[in-house]
Amino acid sequence: MKDQVCWVTGASAGIGRAVVQRFAEAGARVLAMARREDRLLELAEQFPEQVRVLVCDVTDEEKLRRSLSELQSPFHEPTILVNNAGAAFGLEMAQASRWSDWQRMIDLNVTSLVCLTHYVLPGMVERNRGHILNLGSVAGTYPYRGGQVYGASKAFVEQFSLGLRCDLLGKQVRVTNIEPGAVQSEFATVRFEGDSEKAAKVYEGFQPLTPADIAETVFWCAALPAHVNINRLEVMPVMQASAGFVWHRDDP
Repeated sequence: MKDQVCWVTGASAGIGRAVVQRFAEAGARVLAMARREDRLLELAEQFPEQVRVLVCDVTDEEKLRRSLSELQSPFHEPTILVNNAGAAFGLEMAQASRWSDWQRMIDLNVTSLVCLTHYVLPGMVERNRGHILNLGSVAGTYPYRGGQVYGASKAFVEQFSLGLRCDLLGKQVRVTNIEPGAVQSEFATVRFEGDSEKAAKVYEGFQPLTPADIAETVFWCAALPAHVNINRLEVMPVMQASAGFVWHRDDP
């Protein structure tokens, strides 16, 4: 990992923060990207030789591209991109959802991921070296009530990742879609607009995955020999499974 430059979005908390720590511990140079400067600076203090920070909003394409273009060597040429930034907003049925929540999920989970991929891909292809790791979700495969746009955005990530694999055939550029199940982080707190009590109930009564579990999974995929590509990897807690079909039946 000592010759790797890893960009990580959503790096201030949860999975993104754990990914930064895991790669930095292994000797990689890491660009930690997020909006919360104080949390990013904590990572830079923890790994002063390995970590540089970029305070940014990944949904602001113009400012993001400008900031990335100003990066200095060696952080300006990523060999690994971890598209981790993403979130769910709200859990209402589609007919009661707020349009603003739908738009925010599409902007963050889809548009920003595509923007960053589009930015780094030409350089990776030119150097014939690179790995793009996208953080999808089991929600992209298994629908649940209230998760319609979040799930759709993660289904896009899965198909986009597979499409990249097709286009990159013949190049030494890998693409992986990591699809976690329940991970105890700030995810539910964000979804429920800061209601920590409501968020805690999501993980009540079973042992969820931790951000470190997913960071280890991301690291394993990236650390495999260069000729090995993990296309997609679904990771769930032992006590989570898809629920199967449900039916609404009229009362007899």
